[in-house]
Amino acid sequence: MTSAPTAMTVTDTDVLRDALGLLKDREQVAERLLDSSAKHSFDPDTELDWTAPPEEGKWFWPPELVSLYDTPLWKKMSPEQQQDLSRHEAASLASLGIWFEIILMQLLVRHIYDKPVTSAHVRYALTEIADECRHSKMFARMIQWGGAPNYPVSRLNHNLARVLKTISTTPGSFACTLLGEEILDWMQRLTFPDERVQTLVRGVTRIHVVEEARHVRYAREELRRQMVTAPRWERELTRISSGEAARVFSVAFVNPEVYTNVGLDRREAVAQVKASGHRREVMQSGAERLTDFLDEIGVLRGAGRRLWRSSGLLA
Repeated sequence: MTSAPTAMTVTDTDVLRDALGLLKDREQVAERLLDSSAKHSFDPDTELDWTAPPEEGKWFWPPELVSLYDTPLWKKMSPEQQQDLSRHEAASLASLGIWFEIILMQLLVRHIYDKPVTSAHVRYALTEIADECRHSKMFARMIQWGGAPNYPVSRLNHNLARVLKTISTTPGSFACTLLGEEILDWMQRLTFPDERVQTLVRGVTRIHVVEEARHVRYAREELRRQMVTAPRWERELTRISSGEAARVFSVAFVNPEVYTNVGLDRREAVAQVKASGHRREVMQSGAERLTDFLDEIGVLRGAGRRLWRSSGLLA
């Protein structure tokens, strides 16, 4: 007597084979990005007029993107104090950007260490490192130009990043890269066309947006590949590490010292930012494109998803 046929099951091998079929060729992607880099790269030292002084009455960051916007404290501030806060927050974000880019450069070097040095994938990584060097110098120069101080992250977060740079897996590195790039990129896309903002700040954000678009493409394609090909333990660790990075990022996004430096009560300002529905919507809108992508490729699952939700970045 023959047994009844069993229902056909989909195995992990089947899923892997289907996913691999969706991946774009790594070398072809890199070649296209190299072509784009050759056509659309900028030298901020010569592209921007660093001798022009700040323009009277202009913002250093769009007011709607300033952390206290539309809070009770914001409504009590004078227009001059509001614009001064935008100057300090622009410096704080630039300082955070430099911190992230230094981390990213080290992660990229680790990523290519064992790969063929003549491949387009490695050549593009080196091109991106060169871009990030220019961006870091550009952000530092913008901070000095605006007359605000540097705003380093806390010592705890500085040392947590030191651990990340040492132990991060390849998919974890690219997930953290996207976290650092995509939210700031969303804000900068709103900034560079905004004529209320300082001309030089708009120029800085325009350069960064154009060149970061390539970096985001490179990181997305590689993270998609890694979430298919990496061992299961590595994928699970990526979910948790990216969630923890999202939590740290949301806390470090604006250094609270900016409030003290414009004459506000720091504790009251931080409390009002945390309670601000507008601020929560801004941060979630900035992260939406990224979280949709991470959800699509399987990063936002389990404990990692809970960490992302606790960060306030996941709607």
